[in-house]
Amino acid sequence: MASQGNLEYLSGLSSTVIRLGLGPISLLLERLNNPQQKYETILIGGTNGKGSIAAMTASILSQGGFKVGLYTSPHLIDVGERIRINGRMITPTEMDERIGEVRKQIREEVTYFEFLTALAFLHFYRKNVDIAVLEVGMGGRLDATNVVTPGISVISNISFDHGEYLGNRLKDIAREKAGIIKDGGLCISAAKQKSVVGVLEETCRERRAKLYLLGRDIKVIRHRDGAFSYRGIVKTYHNLVCPLVGSHQIENAALTAGTIESMAAKGFHVDESALYRGMKDTIWEGRLEILQQAPMLLVDGAHNPAGVSVLCRALKESFHYKKLILLFGALSDKDYRTMLNKLAFLADRIIITRPNTDRAVPPQELLPSAKRYKKNHIEIVEKPSLALQRALLTADGEDLICVTGSLYLVGEIKQAFAGILR
Repeated sequence: MASQGNLEYLSGLSSTVIRLGLGPISLLLERLNNPQQKYETILIGGTNGKGSIAAMTASILSQGGFKVGLYTSPHLIDVGERIRINGRMITPTEMDERIGEVRKQIREEVTYFEFLTALAFLHFYRKNVDIAVLEVGMGGRLDATNVVTPGISVISNISFDHGEYLGNRLKDIAREKAGIIKDGGLCISAAKQKSVVGVLEETCRERRAKLYLLGRDIKVIRHRDGAFSYRGIVKTYHNLVCPLVGSHQIENAALTAGTIESMAAKGFHVDESALYRGMKDTIWEGRLEILQQAPMLLVDGAHNPAGVSVLCRALKESFHYKKLILLFGALSDKDYRTMLNKLAFLADRIIITRPNTDRAVPPQELLPSAKRYKKNHIEIVEKPSLALQRALLTADGEDLICVTGSLYLVGEIKQAFAGILR
C-alpha cells in the first residue's frame, strides 16, 4: 500500500497550477537518467479525441504482443488510471515506490502534472515496456509530455480551448499543437480547417516531417451496420468495429489504424487479426459511457464547445429518449456559456451542480447562462452525488440523464453511482 507520507506529498502538489514549459521536467528527468529515452513512444495531441485514440492504440499494440505503457489524463476516480501497462493500472505499492524515487530527485518546484509525467516515464522504464502511448495534457509544444522523440505524433483535431494559455486564434492554437511534430518525424491528423492544415503543413515542411491527413491520405468508408473500412497509406482493412459510441469515434479509430500501420515500419508490426481484436475490445471510460439503461444514465467528459457539439450530435443520432435531463457542471477556464447554449436547446430539464475542485464554476454563476437559453425547469443541486439522486428521482424509465461539462464531474458521478449500486 502507498505510504501516507507519499500520498500526502502527491496531493500537496497543486493540481490547479498549469505551467507550460519543459525546463523543470527536463531537469528532473535528467536526474532520473532520462527513462523516457529508453523505449519507443507515440505522442497523441489535439483538442478532443486524443484519449480515445491513445486507448485504442494501446489496446491494439497489446493484442499484437507488445508490452505497452499508456499514460493519459485526467483520471476519473483513481490517479492510478493515468498509468497502465497492457490495461493494468499501476498498483498502490508501485505508485508508492515511484513517488519515493521521483521525490528523491526533486530540486526545483514541479507541478502535479509534471511530477506524474516523470513518474509514468520512470514506471514504464522499470517495467521494461516496449512502447509507451502518451496523451498530451494541454497544448503540445510546452506540455510536459513533449520531452520524448516519438515514432509518430498524432494530432486528432484542433478547435478552441484553453484560450488563456494557447491563444484565441485557431492558427495560434494550431502552432502550439504542432509543437509535438519532430524533425524528420511523422504526423497523422484529422484536422480539416484550412488554416489549421496550413500550419501543420508549414511545420512539417520546416521540420522535414511527413504529414498524413484523414480525408486526403487516409480514407474511411462507413457501413450501415456501424462498422467501417479503412484505406490508408499502404494498408486496407475492411469491416473494422469501433466499440466507442458516437460517429466521431470512427475518425479516431481511423487515426488509430493509421498509427498502427505506420509503426510497423519501426518494428512494431501488428497482424490484422490483432488490430481487429484490439480495436473491438477497447474500453475508454467517461466518453459517451452508459452506466444504466432505464432511465438511461449517460456520462460524457465533453468540456469545451467542440466536445459538446460532438455530444449533441450523438444525442440526436445515437440515442432515443422521451425527455433529456441534463446534469451539468464545468470549470471556470472553460467556455461554459457556449457549452450551455448548445446543450440547453436539447434539454427538457437542467440540474446545475459543482465538481469538487477549486477550478469549478459556482452553480450560481452558471444559473444566469442556463436561464438565458432555457427559462424553466432549471435547478441547482450543489453536491454532485445529490444532483444525481435528484436526476434519478425526476426521470422516468424512457428518459435519458446526461452528465457532462467536466471530466471531474463525470468521475464524481461514476463514484456516486457505484455507491448507489452497493
